[in-house]
Amino acid sequence: MIQAAFPKLLRSQIAFDIARTIRDGFDKHYRLFRQTSQRARQLFEQGAWGESQRVARERIGFYDQRVQECVHTLEDEYDPAELTDEVWRELKLHYIGMLSDHKQPELAETFFNSVCCNILHRSYFHNEFIFVRPVVSTEYIETEEIAPTYRVYYPGTDGLHYTLKRVITNFQLATRFANLTRDVAQIEGRLRTLFGGIKLEPNHQIHVLSSLFFRNKGAYIVGKGINGNKEYPFVVPILHNKHGELILDTVLFDHEQITILFSFTRAYFLVDMEVPSAYVQFLRTLLPRKPRSEIYTILGLQKQGKTLFYRDYLQHLKHSSDLFDIAPGIRGLVMLVFALPSFPYVFKVIKDFFPSPKETTRALIKEKYLLVKHHDRVGRMADTLEYSNVAFPRHRFSEELIAELRHFAPSLLEEEGDQLIIKHLYIERRMVPLNMWLTNADQDNDEVQIEHGVLEYGNAIKELVAANIFPGDMLYKNFGVTRHQRVVFYDYDEIEYITDCNFRVIPEARTEEEEMASEPWYPIGKYDVFPEQFGRFLLGNAKIRKYFMKHHSDLLTQAWWQARKQRILDGYVEDVFPYPQHIRFCNQHTTPPAAIQPPFMETLENE
Repeated sequence: MIQAAFPKLLRSQIAFDIARTIRDGFDKHYRLFRQTSQRARQLFEQGAWGESQRVARERIGFYDQRVQECVHTLEDEYDPAELTDEVWRELKLHYIGMLSDHKQPELAETFFNSVCCNILHRSYFHNEFIFVRPVVSTEYIETEEIAPTYRVYYPGTDGLHYTLKRVITNFQLATRFANLTRDVAQIEGRLRTLFGGIKLEPNHQIHVLSSLFFRNKGAYIVGKGINGNKEYPFVVPILHNKHGELILDTVLFDHEQITILFSFTRAYFLVDMEVPSAYVQFLRTLLPRKPRSEIYTILGLQKQGKTLFYRDYLQHLKHSSDLFDIAPGIRGLVMLVFALPSFPYVFKVIKDFFPSPKETTRALIKEKYLLVKHHDRVGRMADTLEYSNVAFPRHRFSEELIAELRHFAPSLLEEEGDQLIIKHLYIERRMVPLNMWLTNADQDNDEVQIEHGVLEYGNAIKELVAANIFPGDMLYKNFGVTRHQRVVFYDYDEIEYITDCNFRVIPEARTEEEEMASEPWYPIGKYDVFPEQFGRFLLGNAKIRKYFMKHHSDLLTQAWWQARKQRILDGYVEDVFPYPQHIRFCNQHTTPPAAIQPPFMETLENE
């Protein structure tokens, strides 16, 4: 019966042609994706930082562009009456057959979903018509290119110094190194210091991914050392010095430092990968606690990250029973935020109306979130996942949350039987709001934590400024503390480019009436900012004020902000390092701080 029925499912030429059109659309997308990653290498070699940032921003939009191209092609070529349920079922079977030898099958399945979900009604969003579950395995996909996914080196045979030098030179960068022998010797010294007491086992290897990871002004070598049954991850950043020569800036061994390098708060890497699943599998051996969804996302494959995240979310929902409820903290004027206590993310819905003094629109807020998605987040802005028409089980929502949604966002809420449909929302990593974190530290009389929170808060603002971002609303409630105790900004409805802001000094009052007036007597433009006023709403707590003035009093001066704005206008691209300053080779004689890290920002002018 099965053998007789199966061929009948594959008789539609329309289904085959549509499947091929979607597969070709994905192949075009991934070809352009790889070309951009290859272009990143050339721009790094040339030191063309502005162009490199532009290319990285443009790449983010590639996926949606190719999906829309494919959708328009199908809508132009086929009448809706031709696309019966039977055709859609057969279409998926044809598509599966086309992926049997594909190098990126998991990405192609997601592309198929994106195209189909633009055409089908959401009632068809189940595994019979789209890939709710993956079908094609990504295990043991072999690259067909000359370079394998990773290279293997044997320092026990070739010697450690020669092996490390060959690791670097195998990338064949077109720019010369300032002093590669010196830099390799420094890496070797760090290795011997950290692992000198470890006995070498017969199985002693170094594995290094064959493609460099490019982001901003750095290129990163990613690998791991293997000694017996133990593995030791490492990352080597390559930078330019002031003469345009290459240097090995440091080597990262610490697990937390490597995790922060691959954080959800940073811009996506540009990496040339023929078999992305093999890169993800390698990186998971370095970062076992990081979900596959986040690894795909940080590699620039954010749509695949969304797909995997949603599958993880559905699995968690199936195996949990707690209720969605309003997220703890001060409720925002623009967003309604809710969470599932057992799930480490928050769900954010734009309200239908905004009380005074907010003057914004849903469209403008979405633009701000899109700006953040395309911008360099420098480790200080949380990445967001944007979804449409998300179905939630109604019985998992608290009655208070349902009432809030009905009141504040009725246009985004649909109720269908036992399901609640939210038409548009954002999902972010859950963090402890900084205002709550500082309050708890104050109640515990923990001044070390207070100082750390204030220092990190100021560092976050300064690094955002370096990336041409003005947070707008700088209240502590709009910042969160990650599990690595880094402060991250996550409320984007008032952000602006620093270069669009006009930083001013409050004029002196000309009369006593002006000085005593309850409203400013001087004109204020839309983009005017008065830094001297920040202290009024930030420094009411004496302990916070003490540490703010110790570390970040410059943030209260117009001169500091204007100077940073001018540097950006002059075309200078700041260096914002994703690792502590004291581990850089140029600072290797610096005593590392005991408890509080300095800002991760410094120019290369001293190299």
